[in-house]
Amino acid sequence: MSRIVGRPVPRVEGRAKVTGAAEYTADVHVPGALHGAWVLSTVTRGRITRLETRRAERSAGVAAVLTHRTMPRLTVPEPHLLVKRFLPLQDTEIHHQGQPVALVLAETPEQARHAATLVNVSYNHDIRPVDTVFEDALDDAWIPPPEEEPGEAPVPNELTRGDPESALARADLRIDVTYTTPVHHHNPIEPSATTAVWRGGKVTVYDTTQGVTAAQETIAQALGLPVGHVRVISRYLGGGFGCKTPWPHTVLTAAAAREAGRPVKVVLTRADSYSLHGHRAQAHQRLRLGARRDGTLTAIDHVTTQQVSRTEDAFLPSASVPTRRLYACANVSLAQRAVRLDLPTPAWTRSPEVMPAHGLECALDELAYAAGLDPVELRLRNHTATDPETGEPFPSRHLEECYRRGAAAFGWRERDPRPGSMRDGRVRVGWGMATAAHSAGGMPGAAARVTLSTDGTARVRVATQDIGTGTYTVMSQLAAHTLGLPLDDVDFVLGDTDLPYASLSASSATVPAVGGAVHRTCTAARQRLIGLATADPRSPLHGLPADEITAEDGTLHQAGRPERRDSVRAVLTRHGRPLDVTTEAPAETGEQYSTGAVFAEVRVDPLLGRVRVTRTLGAFDPGRVLNRRTIRSQVVGGFVWAVGFTLTEHTFLDTRNGRFVNRDLSGYLLPVNADIPDVQALFIDEPDPTSEAFGARGFGETPMCGMTAAIANAVHHATGRRIRDLPLTPDKLIASAS
Repeated sequence: MSRIVGRPVPRVEGRAKVTGAAEYTADVHVPGALHGAWVLSTVTRGRITRLETRRAERSAGVAAVLTHRTMPRLTVPEPHLLVKRFLPLQDTEIHHQGQPVALVLAETPEQARHAATLVNVSYNHDIRPVDTVFEDALDDAWIPPPEEEPGEAPVPNELTRGDPESALARADLRIDVTYTTPVHHHNPIEPSATTAVWRGGKVTVYDTTQGVTAAQETIAQALGLPVGHVRVISRYLGGGFGCKTPWPHTVLTAAAAREAGRPVKVVLTRADSYSLHGHRAQAHQRLRLGARRDGTLTAIDHVTTQQVSRTEDAFLPSASVPTRRLYACANVSLAQRAVRLDLPTPAWTRSPEVMPAHGLECALDELAYAAGLDPVELRLRNHTATDPETGEPFPSRHLEECYRRGAAAFGWRERDPRPGSMRDGRVRVGWGMATAAHSAGGMPGAAARVTLSTDGTARVRVATQDIGTGTYTVMSQLAAHTLGLPLDDVDFVLGDTDLPYASLSASSATVPAVGGAVHRTCTAARQRLIGLATADPRSPLHGLPADEITAEDGTLHQAGRPERRDSVRAVLTRHGRPLDVTTEAPAETGEQYSTGAVFAEVRVDPLLGRVRVTRTLGAFDPGRVLNRRTIRSQVVGGFVWAVGFTLTEHTFLDTRNGRFVNRDLSGYLLPVNADIPDVQALFIDEPDPTSEAFGARGFGETPMCGMTAAIANAVHHATGRRIRDLPLTPDKLIASAS
């Protein structure tokens, strides 16, 4: 097998992206396509009483204005496909500010956007009080029933192990703290876009989706079509992060194209995206920790409350997995509560476990100070090699090594533990750390097809997608390694529902699911290839046992006798036709858990309240590292998100009308290059024996979890002030000093 797995191979699609050859969804040109623009509601809740479209319909270039009166009747897809439990443009009811009330179709995008401003809508405001203030609704919070997915065990929203209340009462040390996190929006570089083209009773949809098969099934259910009559294509994606799972705008675009009798393209504006495809919910966490004087945890009580919308009241995308699985503690209780508000629907947002992890890891830092312990030592004392949920040993866990390697590389021993003691002139310097952990896998498995051509090259096909994580590259590496081919001789094809099945790129499941399928299918193809060679009297390998044959660098050779060899091209040329192998998808991939230790240095100007993150480091256990360049890229991306979530990002809400007010990149403050220091990433690189993907685990969402707490803990170490409400903006730091 070719020794290519693990190497820092540049992205195989990198040249296409930097030269502009990569065609993103909004780039797709379909002759004769109409362009769409949304008209969004301006009230929080109520009903449309008047919708005047005549001026818009008479505007230059306008072909149609679709409203609840003219949009075809659609079926709301099943909850596991479409989080939102209603489809707009079906009736007069308004559920939240920014809900689509009309879709204008015109010859150009500019004509469509202009005509959208000419649509006049009047509303009858709901006589019931409008609820938009999270804090005011906390008394009405409730615990939803377990969320159930087809073929999966229910996810508990309430859990108790042991007797936490008694353990808290007996504890030598007790921490009782509350942390809050704000509404957080995705803001990928590529806006969501959909182009729908009908031919007869079948539709091809080009969509910015992180799940082509999920989008296919969603559209089919909504439009009442056989699944095979819907084809979804998504070759390149400029970031997914959870917002590019199926949402109503894709379904409505497909329905509009059928109604108009012409292809339709709709590209969301940045402002559209703030209400049309979800956000991280605002949340409140109360944590009570009990411990012995040596810092050993005896009790954890973790109550998380997060916003849901009034139409999707049971969907809680941020699960308290860290509390359930990360530390040794016999007495644990958790509750995940929901608060109904008249706001758009929350959604999965990158690293959903970051919110509960932030509260837990900051509370543990507070416990370390109360116990007089180093924060690394506290975590080592509470480390467990056994899964607290199952009682079984973790099949592969190297978290203790992550703590030690990370601390050594960061220079943690040089830290003065006294808050406010490390200074550079008037600037305060702080060091903080936390545990990073995130579940992975647990999603439906994937299928794959491998075709070895007579020219000695391979084409590997899977209906997955590359959401910017490097899927094209690492799957090409896996295939090349397993088949024994040079990387340049492998073509990995994805992003099309005509290919073998794969599920969403979500829950860090692509590597275990798709990687497992690629490895399984390429292994079968290699075995068949070896069988052709050993059965062929014309081959130098004729008659040799198959287990003595090694595939490497485009050749097959006898182990220990490399001179006895045959090229892949020669074997298939003599065979006279391509070799084609397909494997089916297993029901699901096993659930995995990737962990690590993260460290941050901050510099705080106490007069200005300004925080700069000046150094970050993470030591991680992701199983086998498939590509050191792409996995480091995931660490960088996760740390960037953590800097933003901790210090700057905050979606502001006008509570009078439920409107997000900073719906653009001038008011929503994302980190820029100057805000991000050099990122150091270390990897244990030990294969997980349970992973079919050559020992690699899902990892992409892990780095952000923990880093938000590491930064906040570093700010406390620098200043002596504990701010428990994100983001840590200058006004809060200045106010806490007064």
